[in-house]
Amino acid sequence: MFNNLSEHLESAFKNLKGQARITDLNIANTIKDIRRALIDADVNFKIAKEFTDKIKDKAIGEKVLNSISPGQLMVKIVQDELTELMGGTASAFNITGNPAVILIAGLQGSGKTTFTGKLASYLKAQKKSPLVVAADIYRPAAIDQLTVLADQIGVDIYKEPDTKDAVLIVQNAIKEAKATNKNVVIIDTAGRLAIDEVMMNEVANIKAAVNPSEILFVVDSMTGQDAVNTAKAFNDRLDFTGVVLTKLDGDTRGGAALTIKYTVNKPIKFMSSGEKMDALDVFYPERMAQRILGMGDIASLVEKAQAQYDEEQARKLEKKIRKNQFDFQDFLEQLQQIKKMGNLKDLMGMIPGVGKAIKDVDINDDAFKGIEAIIQSMTPAERGNPDLIDQKRKLRIAKGCGKDITDVNAFMKQFEQMKKMMGMMNKMPMGGLPGMRGMRN
Repeated sequence: MFNNLSEHLESAFKNLKGQARITDLNIANTIKDIRRALIDADVNFKIAKEFTDKIKDKAIGEKVLNSISPGQLMVKIVQDELTELMGGTASAFNITGNPAVILIAGLQGSGKTTFTGKLASYLKAQKKSPLVVAADIYRPAAIDQLTVLADQIGVDIYKEPDTKDAVLIVQNAIKEAKATNKNVVIIDTAGRLAIDEVMMNEVANIKAAVNPSEILFVVDSMTGQDAVNTAKAFNDRLDFTGVVLTKLDGDTRGGAALTIKYTVNKPIKFMSSGEKMDALDVFYPERMAQRILGMGDIASLVEKAQAQYDEEQARKLEKKIRKNQFDFQDFLEQLQQIKKMGNLKDLMGMIPGVGKAIKDVDINDDAFKGIEAIIQSMTPAERGNPDLIDQKRKLRIAKGCGKDITDVNAFMKQFEQMKKMMGMMNKMPMGGLPGMRGMRN
């Protein structure tokens, strides 16, 4: 995501390397390169020019402190302007009502149905009780797909496959939600391959019938400026409340993410990548600007970790580490926690400086499978007491997981090295691990 834009911006900032201050002369090439980078990212020329003019006005004559360089100052100015272009701050998500009604709209293939499932999963995790509604009466596969997703995440679905009146289906769904104490109704509407009057009338009629608290327009971010133009057409008819960017894990240049807020003056509320039901994030303009500029996104990484964090389990784990009792079962549980956080390469890309280093590295989400197979081939006693594992047991473990004995030996050696490192951290003043303070008693 945004790899090309990030590289071009980084190259633009190099024009200021070694300069003592920002001037009309030395900023000219930088501004030109930033504008070219934005246009290459499928940003409208008018918006790109207006954006770079603002940067130039802010930068000219700006005093450069001894502690920073002109290049660093320019990065900060561009970061601030990118943040503002994408909305400034995260937008609130309105789920008030009895029940709250959320209408999902967009073109066919934009990812509406998948997003409907992801949003239901997201709200369920927040202790809401969602009901998803299959209101796409034209594409039978949409009803089947939503049914599969609803089963997968454990939420109820309302559907009337033989009814050809989408407004009636939605009205009946809301009655069903009230009768079954569902507090959020998420309506997956029909899409088309292109904007047409029938589709627009139908979704407008659904809006009029149910008065939704949120109308979310789903955008395939890989379609660039086409997505922005489509959003404008939908907004003119629906006056939607927010935008959802999907397929951000694809080969996208980023033009839609950068300029859709500017074009329709509606906030981006969520961003989605991949097919997994937990691959949905609230959109934070400042964090996205940091990612584009190669600064990582520690805040989002911490939030993902906290979502999987079990305080009682962490306390027990810390005690085991202090006593040098960390075992294979503990290690397996930690691997599974990491996997729940999402795509491994995306997670590593949130660490400042790492994203650029791994952009051409193929990191498979199945990278841990070999290690998991080795541990799962151990008996419970062996997992809890690694010292039990002798050469005979290693041979049995290797045979059980389909690995070579050298793989088992290498993993066990790495595990012992990790335990030693944990022991060294534990001996640091005040505890080398997060949360160790106050636990010395």
